[in-house]
Amino acid sequence: MYYPHGIQWNAPLPEYPAHEMLFRASAKYPRRAALDFFDRVTTYAQLEDLVTHAAKGLQELGVTKGTRVGLLLPNTPFYVIFYYAILMVGGVVVNLNPLYASRELEHLIEDSGMELAVTLDLKITYDKISKMLPDKKVGRTNLKRLIVCRLSDALPPVKGFLFELLKKDELSFIPRDEHHITYHTAITNDGKPQAVDINPHDDVAVLQYTGGTTGVPKAAMLTHANLVVNATQCRLWFAMAKEGEEVLLAVLPFFHVFAMTVAMNLGILIGATIVVVPRFELKQVVHLIHRKKPTLFPAVPTIYAAIGNFRRLGDYDISSVKYCISGGAGLPIDIKRAFEAVTGCVVAEGYGLTESSPVATCNPLEGTNKAGSIGLPLPGTHIEIVSLEDKKTVLPMGERGEVCIIGPQVMKAYWKNDAETADTLKPTDKGLRLHTGDVGYIDEDGYIYIVDRIKDMILCGGYNVYPRNVEEAIYLHPSVAECVVAGLPDPYRGQTVKAYIALKPDTKLSRDEVMAFLEDKLSPIEMPKLIEFRDSLPKTMIGKLSRKALLDEELQKKTS
Repeated sequence: MYYPHGIQWNAPLPEYPAHEMLFRASAKYPRRAALDFFDRVTTYAQLEDLVTHAAKGLQELGVTKGTRVGLLLPNTPFYVIFYYAILMVGGVVVNLNPLYASRELEHLIEDSGMELAVTLDLKITYDKISKMLPDKKVGRTNLKRLIVCRLSDALPPVKGFLFELLKKDELSFIPRDEHHITYHTAITNDGKPQAVDINPHDDVAVLQYTGGTTGVPKAAMLTHANLVVNATQCRLWFAMAKEGEEVLLAVLPFFHVFAMTVAMNLGILIGATIVVVPRFELKQVVHLIHRKKPTLFPAVPTIYAAIGNFRRLGDYDISSVKYCISGGAGLPIDIKRAFEAVTGCVVAEGYGLTESSPVATCNPLEGTNKAGSIGLPLPGTHIEIVSLEDKKTVLPMGERGEVCIIGPQVMKAYWKNDAETADTLKPTDKGLRLHTGDVGYIDEDGYIYIVDRIKDMILCGGYNVYPRNVEEAIYLHPSVAECVVAGLPDPYRGQTVKAYIALKPDTKLSRDEVMAFLEDKLSPIEMPKLIEFRDSLPKTMIGKLSRKALLDEELQKKTS
């Protein structure tokens, strides 16, 4: 197997408490900017100081080893501060999506058993989670208290004043009672928390809930070692990154496992300046690249596509970006090539799952970067292709089966779900084998290819149709901006192939033109029988195209 020059598969992968990533960076680069949030800069020394004060505040609120603490926060300095503070005192971070509805939040709060959470004074976050407090008598959870942070406190003084003045309709009224603790109260102490003995290999650091694309979300129990090892594996892969010199643009939400590892933890590990962006807005992000000159830019395919298709891109200098890692969804070849053409950077497609902390494979950033492949295993990681029939037999090179991951970044178990754990993690002589639910194969050079999700496969007339293969063909058309292919119930075929297409600005395309274009690219069984053009396609919070949302819409049509 070809392996990138300068990267050793068997390189040492140290295990230590995850918050030490920050303290080690602070010791090396105390005066370097750690966070840049709308031009408010926090140095590494200042960040460490805030974390230790927040850690002491958490202990004063009763947080001990194993206490679950929720973070209902968009990308802000508060997220970074409380994330590392919770880990420092032996607590367990429970990541909560700010866009979840109250009902979804209630399930995650109840399932995790958290009694304390951290949020913002924004209606979009506070109003939903405050319903779970005891005095509201709405939720049925154990949530007792909220630490509420004022967003204006994270901004430069003038911007904070203007935010309070101009955005007051978006702010919530925060009561002064025993259920609410202000950020300033939480950090007003001597900054000397009691030391906690943490076993990196065994102690859980994060409960990371799966996206819940089918059924009820499950929480992957990620240990301190899982987090440190995966950040280290990514650092080894980014061998050309210069410690203490890089600038990383963090657009993806930290509460998502991909951004948590590849944007925040990796950025901290290498002493990078992390430009923190609360959400993706095309013009703002392009302007930030032009102004802040980031060198590293992890993102999802839809973000790279949006920037590549931005009509005013020529007005900005985005040449500072050297390396991009794409994750969260398959990277269409056309999007990869288009973005690289307009930026001059390298976009490497990576792959992983929540259950693998998440990164398991990646294309080399220097050397052979195979378009369409998810690359090679990260250091210390084994990838096996296992029979879809017996779920045991390891298949030879070139044969398709279920992609399985063995490595030190694989989760400990699912939280309170022994049945799912036993079904997903299988013991082997190399370690626990994580069954991913993805179909793929390994080529003669050791590069891995994902064909599709097992659950997304379309069974059409007895044949397996892989949506990703159909999407790749549709993306080849120059007018296509975004595309999702899904299987809909069909009384004759079992399922039928439907394509949802969003076009690039100022372009037109008909169903017949699509079918004619695909004629020499897909087999008759793969050809979409239904095509729906839309102005835009639904996306998840991280920016992934949402097949689930489209299928939910189809179900609602049938039941209404």
